[in-house]
Amino acid sequence: MPACPACAEQIPASAETCPHCGIDVHYSSTGGGPAGGKKTSGLMVVLMVAGGAFGVLVICGGILAALLLPAMQSAREAARRSQCMNNLKQIGLALHNYHDANGSFPPAYIADASGKPMHSWRVLILPYLEQHGLYNEYDFSEPWDGPNNSRLMARMPRVYACPSDSAASTTTDYAGVLGEHCVFRGTLPVTMSSITDGTSNTLLVGEAVGAKIPWMKPADIDIDKHPALGDPDGFTSNHAGGVNFLHCDASVRFISLSVNPQTLKALYTRDGNEVPGSY
Repeated sequence: MPACPACAEQIPASAETCPHCGIDVHYSSTGGGPAGGKKTSGLMVVLMVAGGAFGVLVICGGILAALLLPAMQSAREAARRSQCMNNLKQIGLALHNYHDANGSFPPAYIADASGKPMHSWRVLILPYLEQHGLYNEYDFSEPWDGPNNSRLMARMPRVYACPSDSAASTTTDYAGVLGEHCVFRGTLPVTMSSITDGTSNTLLVGEAVGAKIPWMKPADIDIDKHPALGDPDGFTSNHAGGVNFLHCDASVRFISLSVNPQTLKALYTRDGNEVPGSY
């Protein structure tokens, strides 16, 4: 005997109405009565469970993203800092190649007849950065910001910009260490042999993100005016805790903002006969 689709009691095969619960057997079996209601309720339960599971996934995904975000940001910054160091290494290689070709490092700047700075070392080393075309378009008969040269400002080589400085397009993030006893000391070039403190103990170029120096401008960081790291107008960077520096041996090191001032002073100069402390 078949079972009533509503109450599950045994009923005669020919019955139109269940003798136990009185429901229309054929109506109920098509899903329009109580049995259909049970099916609908079951579907709702399935949808509620699925919705709940989706909600849990969304919440867990959000929590996971929040946990991973600091690690992702840290990894990106590590990559940018590494690229910044690579930029300085390329600049260091260009400076060494300039020295090989000319017998000295470039002067900090070339001046006009009155002594006014006209052209930066950053322009002088362009051929050694594979920027021959840009170098050939530069006009040494006019100042760095003259009519012709001003047109070249927007074509700053990317090697002059730290990747952590997204705003850098015409201003460089790297400046020479400038001073009477530094490698960059004005119009007088310095030879490798005159770096008596040792090339690994002498700084050549550092990050100067805050100074916003136009890349062709003959301007660098005067250590007498800005000796400390972290000075917005001196050597500073977007990397937390310190500044990347190029040494005269073409090595690059990250120097902490908490470095001993006397150690830093010894590193700035090429012939002070100081022995830098640890840094």
